[in-house]
Amino acid sequence: MAERVFLSAGRENVRDCVALAEQHGLGIEVMVFAFPEILDGDWERTLKNYKHLLRDVNGVTMHGPFMDMAPGSPDKRINTICVQRYQHAIRIAGELEAEVLVFHANFIAAIHNVEYRTGWHRRNVLFWHDMAEYAAHHDVTLAVENMWEFDPHIIGDVLKEVDHPNLRACLDIGHAHLFTDDEFIFEDWLQTLEPFLVHLHINNNNGRIDVHQGLHDGVLDYHEILARIRALSYQPSITLEMDRVEDMEASLAYFKLKRSTDEFSPVEL
Repeated sequence: MAERVFLSAGRENVRDCVALAEQHGLGIEVMVFAFPEILDGDWERTLKNYKHLLRDVNGVTMHGPFMDMAPGSPDKRINTICVQRYQHAIRIAGELEAEVLVFHANFIAAIHNVEYRTGWHRRNVLFWHDMAEYAAHHDVTLAVENMWEFDPHIIGDVLKEVDHPNLRACLDIGHAHLFTDDEFIFEDWLQTLEPFLVHLHINNNNGRIDVHQGLHDGVLDYHEILARIRALSYQPSITLEMDRVEDMEASLAYFKLKRSTDEFSPVEL
């Protein structure tokens, strides 16, 4: 069975990503609406252009805003801004018919005291419950992604308590490798998030910095990792979250795809 693979399309490489996706029957993860200058600008025109551009790709996912976002902030004014940003992104994802909309959890990992974690959990249960309800009205599934979280239960406990079908998990394998405490391993992330796991972000890195390299280029063994992913009872969709289209293309060899031998060429907006 062909795996559900998406390419992370930035503002500068979206045409090349779409061309490669069309060649191999892949989907596109849209990044453009993650950025505040787009959301505060002529986003309607951008949305119209993207609808046209993505018309022939095999599915769409979307990354939501993440810069300076603090969902569940104890500062009500900050939390209001997050609500507005996230709801805006949900409406756009609904217009794009995105299968999944990814948001970062944005737990402040430098703070390890119990009081912060307990308060963060309580506030985020409320925040994500309401956001999931809003997403359900727009037929959008949200996926909370790990970034600096050092313990898989930080996100897993929120998802478990909210228990909403429109609130799921996106596991970023590179982030889990880089930022997890030594007491946890990759298997802990899988076991904790598996009941909610609908999407993956994958790339490789040098073990020190969150660089988005091809699957063949770094410290992570993706032959072993993907074998474990394929053993899951439910197969999540996968985004190749890489900066260079060449790395995405080289990484396709790791997947079972219905492939074309034609060379790809950029698509015009």
